[in-house]
Amino acid sequence: MIKHDYHHGNLKEEFITIAMDFIAKEDVEKLTLKVLSDATGTSRSAIYKHFKNKDALIETIIERGFDKFDVETTPNLKDNSKALVDKFYLTGKLYVEFARKNPNLYRLLFGKKYAHIREEILSIKDEDCSGFAALQKTVEDGQKQGVLKKEESYKQAIVIWATMHGISSLIIDGFMDVENVYEDMYDTLFETLLTGLMANKVKIISTVPVLKKLLQPKN
Repeated sequence: MIKHDYHHGNLKEEFITIAMDFIAKEDVEKLTLKVLSDATGTSRSAIYKHFKNKDALIETIIERGFDKFDVETTPNLKDNSKALVDKFYLTGKLYVEFARKNPNLYRLLFGKKYAHIREEILSIKDEDCSGFAALQKTVEDGQKQGVLKKEESYKQAIVIWATMHGISSLIIDGFMDVENVYEDMYDTLFETLLTGLMANKVKIISTVPVLKKLLQPKN
């Protein structure tokens, strides 16, 4: 790895930046404390002042990773100027795009390998209403508007999340050759998902062209 001329005013932040940049290009399993040491020209003891081991570093990366994920995916869910269905559609596309652009980070955030760390620091019952909490609240708004079936909002949100996670995993892990057709695949998937969640005899209100063609009011 090429060494950079780092100024050690905030060494911990430099370590985090290096780690995040490394994961953008390499699998997280290749990340070691030595990578940080080599990149900054610092000693291992300097790293241990901030991270006692790799798990401590991974914990910080997970926290920063979810911050990045929320910033890039959840704003549409909180945008009350958008139609409800548009919120789901646009957020889902951003979710898939996040996974495509950040495959190693995505696997770290949602994979099994470091689930024990993730579960210690995160909760889907988020007081800031980001991530899953924002999704569940949007589902509840849809129920109040009569657009979505009045079922348990938690389960409906899980179905939506699992669907987005499924297509994202298929794309980044290459289980299916969908990279060239993933946008059409996403639209078809969204139509199927929405059909199952919508209340009967509901007309979709949307400003997204593709959504206007997806569903007609049910008889």
